Amino acid sequence: MNLQVTGTRIQSPRDTQPARGASHGDAAGGSEGIQHVETTDGDLVRRVLSGDAQAYAGLVARHRDRLARYARHILGNREDAEEAVQDAFVRAYRSLARCDGPDRYGPWLFGILVNRCRTRYGQTARRGAWLVHDDEALAGAEAPEEADGELWREAVERAMEQLEPVYREAFFLKHVEEMSYEEMAALTGAGVSALKMRVSRACERLRAMLEEVARAG
Repeated sequence: MNLQVTGTRIQSPRDTQPARGASHGDAAGGSEGIQHVETTDGDLVRRVLSGDAQAYAGLVARHRDRLARYARHILGNREDAEEAVQDAFVRAYRSLARCDGPDRYGPWLFGILVNRCRTRYGQTARRGAWLVHDDEALAGAEAPEEADGELWREAVERAMEQLEPVYREAFFLKHVEEMSYEEMAALTGAGVSALKMRVSRACERLRAMLEEVARAG
C-alpha cells in the first residue's frame, strides 16, 4: 500500500470504489433507490487493511480538522502543527494493523497525535501565539470591563504560553476537547487524580497571571 505525501500535507486520493448496495430493479421493473448508509471508521480501516489504500483518504478527511485544531492549540505554531498532524497520520497508516480495534481508530489516532505534539514541543525552540478559541475554557479569567479586547487577548496568549506543557495539555484535553478524566487517563497514561490536579493548577495559574495583568492595567 502506498500513501502519497506531498510536502507537509497528505495528498488524499479519490475513493473510486463503486457504491455498495446498488439495485438493478425489482420484479415489477421499479426502483426503490439506494439508501445511504454512513461509512464508519471501522469500515474504512478494514478496507485499508484489505488492500484498499485509497480508503485512508476518508479517515484523513474525517479527522484532520480536529487534529489540526488540537496541534495548533498545543504547539502554537501553524507549521509545527501541520507537521505534527502529518506525522500522526503517516505513523497511524504504517501501524494500522496494530490499531486497538478498527472502530477505535479515532481515539487511537488522537493518542498518536498527543505523543507527536509532546515530542515536537520538546524538539523545537519556536514559540508562536497560542490559539485559544474556546472562551468558556477560560471561565474565571474574564477581561475587566475597561480592558482593551486585543490587549486582553494577547495577555491570555502569553499566559497560556507560560504554562508548563503537562498543565497546558491537561487544560486543553479537558476544556477544549471536553474529554472525561477517564478518557484523558487512557490517552496520556497519567492517573485521574494527577490529571485533576494538573487541570486545577492550570486554571489557578491562568487566573493568577490574568488577574496580575488586570491589576497592572
